[in-house]
Amino acid sequence: MFHIVLVQLLLFNSSDFNNSTLSNSSAVSIMSVDWVGYGYATLVASGGVIGYVKAGSVPSLAAGLLFGGLAGFGAYQISNDPNNIWVSLATSGALSGVMGKRFYGSRKFMPAGLMAAASILMVGKLSLSLLQKPAES
Repeated sequence: MFHIVLVQLLLFNSSDFNNSTLSNSSAVSIMSVDWVGYGYATLVASGGVIGYVKAGSVPSLAAGLLFGGLAGFGAYQISNDPNNIWVSLATSGALSGVMGKRFYGSRKFMPAGLMAAASILMVGKLSLSLLQKPAES
């Protein structure tokens, strides 16, 4: 019985919870979390930290934390409103260009190639979400 009450409390508003019964119209919408976006943000930020630890690169640390923070904020926005992809798209698009240029010049997969590939995949994911949902005026 305790488990049922706990599940009811978690899934429904407390004002709709009445004598262990629930009305049919009291369901709370469940927010979808942008796990891919949060993972991408973690990858970007950790790449900056690793660049600082291995090479002592302060610009790598600053850029990694800045872009990782922006990507995390973008993932937070997408989690709250799936149509609000612009911060994530701008962040991953900028990193695609910068890291793609670095990879093209160095031909080294780590770290520039990995970040360019992850950023291009993120741009692709976000572009597909743009194409699948009709624009609201």
